[in-house]
Amino acid sequence: MASVAQWPALDRSSGDLEGQVYRLMRDRILRGQMPAGQRVPSTRVMAVSFGVARSTVVNAYDRLKAEGYLHSTSGAATRVAAFPMTPLSGQAVQPPPNLPRVTEFKRGGLFEPGVPDVSTFPHAAWARCLGARGRSLRVHDLGYSDHGGIRELREAILEHISATRGVVARPEQIVIVPSTGAAIGLLASVLLQPDHPGDIVWMEDPGYASAQAILRMAGASLVPVPCNAEGIDIAQGTGPSPRLIYVMPSHQYPTGVTMSLQRRLALLEFARANGAIVLEDDYDSEFQYASRPIAALQGVDHGEVVAYIGTFSKTLAPGLRVAYAVIPSRLLAATEAAQRLRGAVVPVHMQAALADFMRDGRFRAHLRQMNAIYAERMAATVEALRRHCGDWLEVGVGGGGLQLVSWFHDGKTDDVAVARAINSNGFAVRPISALYLGPARPGLLLGIARMEAQAADAAAASIASLLATMPVNA
Repeated sequence: MASVAQWPALDRSSGDLEGQVYRLMRDRILRGQMPAGQRVPSTRVMAVSFGVARSTVVNAYDRLKAEGYLHSTSGAATRVAAFPMTPLSGQAVQPPPNLPRVTEFKRGGLFEPGVPDVSTFPHAAWARCLGARGRSLRVHDLGYSDHGGIRELREAILEHISATRGVVARPEQIVIVPSTGAAIGLLASVLLQPDHPGDIVWMEDPGYASAQAILRMAGASLVPVPCNAEGIDIAQGTGPSPRLIYVMPSHQYPTGVTMSLQRRLALLEFARANGAIVLEDDYDSEFQYASRPIAALQGVDHGEVVAYIGTFSKTLAPGLRVAYAVIPSRLLAATEAAQRLRGAVVPVHMQAALADFMRDGRFRAHLRQMNAIYAERMAATVEALRRHCGDWLEVGVGGGGLQLVSWFHDGKTDDVAVARAINSNGFAVRPISALYLGPARPGLLLGIARMEAQAADAAAASIASLLATMPVNA
């Protein structure tokens, strides 16, 4: 067992004592300093050693268990988990063709995915921040010097994602952009070379249709890599080595799965060995209902192969048009140069106001409020769909995020036709098959953000009555 005397003192001035304990143990496990099977110190011993409450250590251990670093059984000591690397397939085959998909569907109806509830937006607090900054911007902020974003907002974002997502970076590595799409396009312009048409990009399958479209426009040849209950299986990637690998490891869109620790480590090792960049899109993982959020992949990347993307579109409002990317140091100069040429910038008064909004604690308070609201709506939607639509659909767990996946029991169902029929009755669901690059599994994707809990039952019953009239086998 590791001696507690070997553990460094916690930095009490920086706060987040639980996170510090978690990161200290995680990093030692990843470096091999705590081998698989090793018994870890008891929570009581660690608490005394660090001079913190036992609950702080218990919560840190729970995070490590949830992410697969530790395991324990009833009545036995907690030990370091074993997570062997998955062998990678070396067989190169021709990448499959990029198949056409239907992407245009009704907007604004019930159960529309990917759209937050902006009715609870904190208008008064935001107006105060925006008005104050509009009246008192510094001369320095009004110039051309900070193409990547003003220092205050970079620092505020880093403070937030370090504490909540485990991201490790310097403020200089954060680039402020108008949207996730702008961030993907910016990085694609740096990584994909115009004189090399057909640069290979591996993508989770099924995956985010907007990212697929943006990367195609950048000249990429997209190769689907299967995504199952443990996330992307990098060993199933085929063909030439990719320049870019696009993933959503913490809360995958549309399946909602969390990438396992084994898959995460395999992905990082593959990217390092093949000179690829992993583009981590942290879509809506700040909303977790069954457990606390899983740490970002970027935080365990010791080879600087991960570029991390986040957005305020889901946590605040899409209309603010603010997102960000955490860029590996070796790509920073090229990224900043590309951003100057592309003009993908956010107005400075918006940046300054958002920095104040975050520093005053208002953003974190809004997140807590919305997490509780969305958790209630997700639970009500899951329960209603299982009760009314269980004969046709396998309803997902709904452990987080703003959308819920449901798979048709009948694998031959035409989910595009079903979705169009349902949507003609006031809904805005999406067919899952439209999100595949390779062979598709039919299902429906439903957004829960604007579905009031008390209205979920009637909505699910309405969908069930429509399914009963369609050629969908139970």
